[in-house]
Amino acid sequence: MLIDGKELSFAVRRQVARRVAESKRPVRLDAVLAGENKGAEIYAHNQRKTCAAVGIEYHLHRLPATATYEDVAGRVLLLNKNDDVTAIMVHLPLPEGVEAERIQSLIDPDKDVEGVNPANIGNIVYGRRSLVPCTALASLEMIESTGIELRGKRCVIVGASNIVGKPIAVLLMRAEATVISTNKYTADLASLTRTADVLVAAAGVPGLITRDMVKPGAVVVDVGINRVKGPDGTRKTVGDVAFDEVKDVAGHLSPVPGGVGPMTVAMLLRNTCEAALG
Repeated sequence: MLIDGKELSFAVRRQVARRVAESKRPVRLDAVLAGENKGAEIYAHNQRKTCAAVGIEYHLHRLPATATYEDVAGRVLLLNKNDDVTAIMVHLPLPEGVEAERIQSLIDPDKDVEGVNPANIGNIVYGRRSLVPCTALASLEMIESTGIELRGKRCVIVGASNIVGKPIAVLLMRAEATVISTNKYTADLASLTRTADVLVAAAGVPGLITRDMVKPGAVVVDVGINRVKGPDGTRKTVGDVAFDEVKDVAGHLSPVPGGVGPMTVAMLLRNTCEAALG
């Protein structure tokens, strides 16, 4: 069965829109975009439309490609102090010489809707689930949507990034699953993935997970978003899972595109609502 990220995201958006409409306090997302990266520009444009659709105010703060660390940090600190600003995010990539992690660590944890401040990442260990990194939260929501009882299940995570792989692992630990963290360099990776009741692929390697690496009936969530060139020369988006192979083995499988991507956007909207309304 497909884990339909689009359908799940629509349900989340409806819930967010209802909460925003019923709230007496405006819900507002302020985003900082430094430079002229085309991908970030498109994301910001789509973000504005998505926020408008659920009643969230969206304010984009543009800084030039010449912006320094002090420029970006200064804008974030000003937004932290502004009581009208209920949620903050910083678009990546940042200009050369401006370290993303330093900037992210400055965002007020209570306004950090992407969950990228180290304080919010650390809070996951203690069970806080509101301002969790959006992709990690999206992955867990998709796993839970299958109805699987996570307690005692073996979960294998392929990939250990700070805002995806590691937070997903901790969230699953909090659900009392047995969690194994691996990466693309893990020796005999297939011997571990074949034992997984839940397999999360987040290594950023196109087609890494093949049919022979999946336990029959497993829940498989594909977090990978990779642009590859096909035989005809056109580029397409694929995941870390060889979808056509694995779909006949897995019990539940998320597609790419149309899986974790839409749910990540929905989690950003929900986090924005949580930051404003609690």
